[in-house]
Formats: sequence, structure tokens, C-alpha cells
Amino acid sequence: MSFKMLALTGTALFTFATFAHADVVLSPVSNPVAKVESGTADSILPPEVKAVVVAKGAMPLENPTPEISHYGYAADGPLTPAVGDKQTKDHNVEATKTEPDKNTYLVLEGQKGADQNYNYGTHFLFQGHENGTTRNDHPQGYITRINLDADEAHRVTLMADKDSSGATLPFIDGSTWHPQSQRLLFASEEGKSGGVWQATLDYPSTVDSLTGIMGNGAYEGIQADKDGNLWIVEDEGGEKGEKAKHARQPNSFVFRFIPNDTASLLKGGKLQVLQVMDASGQAIVFHEGKADDDIMSQGMLDMYAYGTSLKTKWITIHDTDKDGTAPFDANALAKSAQGTPMKRPENGVFRPGTDFKEFYFTQTGDTTLDTEAGEEHGGFGGVFKLVQAEASSDEGEMSIVYRGYKGILGLDNLNFASADLLLVVEDSSDKVHGQRKFYDAGYVINVTADYSKEDDPKRFLAIGLDADAATDAALAAEKDTGFQNDGDNEITGIHVSDGDASEAGILGAKIPTVFENGWRVFYTQQHGANQTFEIVKN
Repeated sequence: MSFKMLALTGTALFTFATFAHADVVLSPVSNPVAKVESGTADSILPPEVKAVVVAKGAMPLENPTPEISHYGYAADGPLTPAVGDKQTKDHNVEATKTEPDKNTYLVLEGQKGADQNYNYGTHFLFQGHENGTTRNDHPQGYITRINLDADEAHRVTLMADKDSSGATLPFIDGSTWHPQSQRLLFASEEGKSGGVWQATLDYPSTVDSLTGIMGNGAYEGIQADKDGNLWIVEDEGGEKGEKAKHARQPNSFVFRFIPNDTASLLKGGKLQVLQVMDASGQAIVFHEGKADDDIMSQGMLDMYAYGTSLKTKWITIHDTDKDGTAPFDANALAKSAQGTPMKRPENGVFRPGTDFKEFYFTQTGDTTLDTEAGEEHGGFGGVFKLVQAEASSDEGEMSIVYRGYKGILGLDNLNFASADLLLVVEDSSDKVHGQRKFYDAGYVINVTADYSKEDDPKRFLAIGLDADAATDAALAAEKDTGFQNDGDNEITGIHVSDGDASEAGILGAKIPTVFENGWRVFYTQQHGANQTFEIVKN
């Protein structure tokens, strides 16, 4: 995929403070990329930077299995559809795209791989895959490691496709590093089959299910704080309303897990759900069978109102010391405990320099321009801030930082690039691309700004359509063929890190100095060619 240089005229420059310090100035990308009816469209970055491919979907794994052959492809079909080939229920014209998702970057010594005689270097990027085939009637998820210092033959290592019990891994969305336990954590969005899994760094990785500790849920974003607690955001779609036919009932929750022993999450702990009070002090809760009431509730109106700060508290819904370690339905317990349902939270991060007292997360919303919820009731999502006196405090306050609208919506992955600047990317759906006539983009949100009064955040990336995605979009448009791959490209896995694997290096502990002092920026362009990129100075 190519990135074209954008000629900006009449557009003021802004300082990406810091990308990496005050004298590094980037030009905002003026416009998103217009949707094309045929052919491809280049993605756009500011001319001061460029995107370098670190892994391609078609890159063979150094240790493939009969089910998983490439970085971004399962082994259930050819990488490229043959001319005239027809999709059937028993035959794929193209292999299933496995969609590598959230990235986690670490600098490590002594890592091994499938080739015991090879030096894999010290710089690594881990990710789970949120799509694939089924194995023994279960989704076949897997964990990969991009060896950034390695040649192409050793570039991508399959770390695990089964857990320690021999069960296949689920499809995986979120990932993070938990330095206190020295484990990678992976979150699965598969609802009652989803949850959190932990993985060792060594090859092959030993993976343990934590569903008896943290429950089953549509878990996506996961982040650790300095106390070793885990903050988890759930992305569970709700029922459509009878009156609000294009909107969905808030049905997802924000969780916090407090471990009994930060060095071993397997020793259990307490799972808590976030409860938010509306402006009148009443808890915003889920009402079974009353989708319209919840979609258009006063609580949603207060939650999405600029300038409104709402009280919050954490409610314990499961304690392994009392309730045991059998898997449980976290979403159901959250509802019964009167946790606050939200409109599909996706990911969350701590603001650096705040000692883990400020947590920022996105809500995706309904991802259709037809939503009856509109801006005011969260139909287009937004970015939220949760402030507490300490990371482990039981009470806090929540407010909206940026509210989505028809031009910027479906906000998904996010990561801080400095003390104040938050990179946020859209995942708005192919339907919205057609409605808006343009593709998704990434934005720089200044968390100190008042967006009720200021202009929209600046755009740092406008995604286009690569050749593979164009092919898939055309195949997906053919009716009743059973074609299994998505069409338009999607931005995911935006990640800013210096790779410090120590407790002092936990994400949110240090203020990033991007492009300097080892700080790097990665993102994945899902669908199509399924490529992962690093953004570097041009």
C-alpha cells in the first residue's frame, strides 16, 4: 500500500507536542479519503512522517500449522482469488483474513523462536487475531509475535494457538503487558465465550484462561495500572429499539479487576463494575426489555453532555475468595449489581503524568448515520475521562472529552502520544463509509481542550483502500455467496510505547517522547492486505 504526500494549502501547521518535542511540527491531514466505487485509494499521513510495513498479512509464519499459515491468513484457501473461481459453502475463493488487532510493543532480551539457532533481536510486537476459522467447532484464535529485528523468514512467530488445557484460543481483540505478573494479557470479545487469557513471553508461550477469575464477557480493551489492577472495557451490542429502530440499547460495561496477588493473577481477586450517577444523583442502569427507554434516557443525555461531571463508584460483582473460580457471566452480574451500561466501549488508556488518576476510554456508539440517538444520546460515540483520587480508589467522576457526530464517529482504539495529546482512530463500518462517502481516519484529541467551543480535532491519518480490500469489497457485494471476508480497510491497534517491560515502564507511567528515546508508533490496517505499520519521521 502506498502513502501519498499531501500538499496542504491554506492550512495552519500544528505542533504535535510532542511527536517528539516542540520543534517537530506536523501538518494536519486536511480531509478524509473519499470512498471509491472501484479501484483503490491511497492513505494519507502528514508529509513529515511515513508508514513503514513491519508485517504483511501474506507473510508466512515461520512455524505454520495446518489451520494457520500466514500472519494475516488462515490456511483455508488461496491468498488471492483465481479468476472465475466461485465461492461455495464448501470452498473459499480466498483464505480467511485473521485480522491482527491490538499491538503490544516490548524490548526484551534472549527471546527464542521456532529456529533455535537464530538471533531474534530485542524488539518485538505482540498481537492476537480477532478472526479466523473454526477448529473442533470452536473459533481458532492465535497469538503472534512480530520480530522487528528479524529477516522475513523469521519475521512472524506463532506463539500459541491453544491454552494450557489444550483448548483452542478464542478470537482475540485487546492485548497489554502486565509487568507485575510478567504476563501478556489478551482479551476476547466473544461474549459468553470471551474473557481474558494470560500468556508467558517464552516460546512456545504458555497460555492460561482467566475466565474463572475475571469472568466471560465481550472484553476488548484491557490496561494495567501501577497497583497491578486491570481495567477492562466491554464491547457488547444491545437490542434495537422498537421506536429507535436504528439505535441499540446500551449493553456494555467498564470493569476493574483487583488481584489478590499482583504477581499471580491466577490467585484470584475481585471483579468490579463501574456505576455512574446521572446529574440528579440516580444510578444509570440497564432495564430489561426497555431498549427505547435506555437509548433515549436522561442518563445517556447527561453522560454525553459537555461540561457535565458525573459521580462514579466501583461495585464488586465477583470475589474468588467467596464465589470460587468457575467461569461466570460478567455482563449478567454487572446488570444485576446495577452497573452502568454504555454504548460499546472499545479501549482505554491512562493519561501519562497523572500517576494513573486519569483513565480515558472510547464509546463507539451505533455506527450508522440513521441512529435516532443522535449526538446528544451517544449515537455517534465519544471519548470519556474518568478521574479518581488514586488508581485504586472506589469513587471518582466521569465526563465527556469529545462527542462524536456524523463527521467523526465510531471512535475505537486510542493511545497517548504526549501528556496531553491522545491519538484516537475510527472504526465506523462499511455502511457508514457509504453513507458519508469517505473512509475512516485517526485524530489527535487534546484532552485539555474544550471541544464544545473549539473546532474538531486534527486528523493525523486518513485511511484509504488497498488493492486486496478492493477485491474483497467487490466479492462481499455479491449476494448469497457466503464470502467470509470484510471489505473496507479498518484502522486498529494504534500503539505508542518505548517497550519498557519493567514496572516503571508500564503504559501511562512515562510521558511519551515519540521518535526519540526509543518511543515508537504502530498501527494495524485490518482487512484487505492485513498489514501492520510503524509511523516514522520521513
